[in-house]
Amino acid sequence: MEGTIYSLIPAVLMLLLVIATRKIYLSLGVGIFVGALMITDFNFAAMFIKIFDVFFAIFYTAEDGVNVGSLYLLGFLLLLGVLTASMTASGGSKAFGNWAMEHVKTRRNAQLVPAILGVMIFIDDYFNALAVGQVSRPVTDRHHVSRTKLAYIIDSTSAPITVITPISSWGAYIIGTIGAIFSANQVVDYQPLEAFVRMIPMNLYAFTSMLLVFIVAILNLNLGSMAKHEGLAEKDGQLFDSNKGGIAGDIKESVSTHHHGKMYHLIIPIVLLVAGTVLTMLWTGYLATEETITVLSLFANTNVNLSLFLGGLFAVIASLILYLPLEKPKTNAFTVISKGMESMMPAIYILILAWMIGDIIGELDTGGFLAGLVQDAAINASYLPMILFVIAGFMALATGTSWGTFGIMLPIAAQVAVGVDVSIILPAMAAVLAGSVFGDHCSPISDTSILSSTGAGSNHIDHVVTQLPYAFISAFTALVGYFVYALTESVGISLLISVVSVAAIAFILQQFNKNK
Repeated sequence: MEGTIYSLIPAVLMLLLVIATRKIYLSLGVGIFVGALMITDFNFAAMFIKIFDVFFAIFYTAEDGVNVGSLYLLGFLLLLGVLTASMTASGGSKAFGNWAMEHVKTRRNAQLVPAILGVMIFIDDYFNALAVGQVSRPVTDRHHVSRTKLAYIIDSTSAPITVITPISSWGAYIIGTIGAIFSANQVVDYQPLEAFVRMIPMNLYAFTSMLLVFIVAILNLNLGSMAKHEGLAEKDGQLFDSNKGGIAGDIKESVSTHHHGKMYHLIIPIVLLVAGTVLTMLWTGYLATEETITVLSLFANTNVNLSLFLGGLFAVIASLILYLPLEKPKTNAFTVISKGMESMMPAIYILILAWMIGDIIGELDTGGFLAGLVQDAAINASYLPMILFVIAGFMALATGTSWGTFGIMLPIAAQVAVGVDVSIILPAMAAVLAGSVFGDHCSPISDTSILSSTGAGSNHIDHVVTQLPYAFISAFTALVGYFVYALTESVGISLLISVVSVAAIAFILQQFNKNK
């Protein structure tokens, strides 16, 4: 069943269950069991062995030994929980929220804060999602902005900004991949960095999704179930549905807030988190770079997960140093640490299950089957970007990984473009990047979406479901842009049509909501 249409079954089944039941553990679990059954030819004993092997491989493989990358990321999530708990217990979050109430006076501006920060923090999508959430949550909570709205804002700015920024972990990876692809296909018209820069305006989904975030914040445009969550938050102060189990990062009922907390109890740890992570990314990149040292080479070779862990460790140490001298009464420091770690367990469970089903889907070669559809089809060159956008979107949705989709689809896009019309190679590869981010936004097993839920303190399935209408609007307008490109071969006109279309649709929907 590997590499055939049947390889889609676990991913499609999981997605249908997510939408129908809103139960993430059940949906991921069923997808894992069905996929393992298919891999083992429906041998139940072998299925359980396969599931154990997939789980064990998250932490250890015979080829590479201990998977320190996974451990660093999980460790960072635990540290983030401790950081959140200590900033809450010290009163730093409350003090920052009080300051925000005086200076950020409207719900509109409260939503613009994470939107602006999301565009400014372009170094890495993981770092973006978690750092923006930590800074913005006290602001949005005080103005009764739902956690699902915050998660949407975080998710729809983190990957889109990093995928079009050369100086980022994504940009460096993509530029390196482009260089290898050009070499393999003997493309000499562009240098990799030049090609990446030329591809930026062709990445239509990145622009439509970020623009829609700002429009949604300004117009307070709430679509589908987002309207329900926003209504409960604004009218009743119910920021999330507490009946749906543990929310990652939610520790308010576990620790008491100190009455003498100051803003620096939040600002100093956050500054150290940002500075420590960025500096460590540069340092690990420097240690791993054997060629000429450049900014791009540093980000291309950086160890993101280790950098996040060390940055989180610096921030936690600082927050505890600031917390311990506070006078009593206050929550015991060991309680703060334990409750902070405990608050991150829902995110860790989801992330591990997502990694497991990702490995299962990878072994079934779902991506290879979808890639084959492009290679085997007779495609008119001018429509290639539009078709690749759709295929890459579905692949990232099914597999939960934009980077994995990059790795599979970028070489195929280049190969097909060279075969039919080499002049279409940059728009084709840009469409792959755009479609991959779109699919990543819709997938419940996407790392970035999981961490966006974690950073916002939102129920993960609520985040995925409420984000879907916005993601589809952005994708539709991007698709319109690629269709226009097929007709005009003008990048400028295509981008203009896309951004005008997303603004027009948002305005029409806003008027419709007003007239309901």
